[in-house]
Amino acid sequence: MLGSFPPARQRWCMDFFYPNFINDMWRIFGIVFFHNKEYFVDNGARKFRRDKIISFLTEKGIALYDTACAVRRTKNTASDKDLEIVETTDIKALLLNVPSCVSVVTTGQKATEVMCSCFNIPSPKVGECATFSFEGREMQHFRMPSSSRAYPMNIEKKAEYYRRMFCSLNFLDNK
Repeated sequence: MLGSFPPARQRWCMDFFYPNFINDMWRIFGIVFFHNKEYFVDNGARKFRRDKIISFLTEKGIALYDTACAVRRTKNTASDKDLEIVETTDIKALLLNVPSCVSVVTTGQKATEVMCSCFNIPSPKVGECATFSFEGREMQHFRMPSSSRAYPMNIEKKAEYYRRMFCSLNFLDNK
């Protein structure tokens, strides 16, 4: 799964991906895999349960990374629209180092733009998948809605998109 880039450090509640407590990625995962949006949340401490998240991702074989290595924020916000990418991640090198990977998920518009530019492929619609070839591998690119609360979709609808994607990748029973 590829996101864009984390927000400024002062917005973090943990040292891991999707660290902003008002970002809903870990709530979406809770809904999708455990039918409980608070599964990875420690509301009392206003943080996510990092160790529980890492253990879960490792067990499932889900890898996370950013599509940018260096950015400049044009305003003091966490929004991707105020994010200028200075240096993109070498996604091709990443995929060469993970030969078993056959699917890439982008979690928002900016990450999708970087992914599509890297492989010179068209962008799928939100919630949809497109195939592409890389180094003899037939791969899938899923474009998911952003987990940011600024993205105009309620969390249950976002979770449904993610649930369908994880079902199609056989991470969940298709129930």
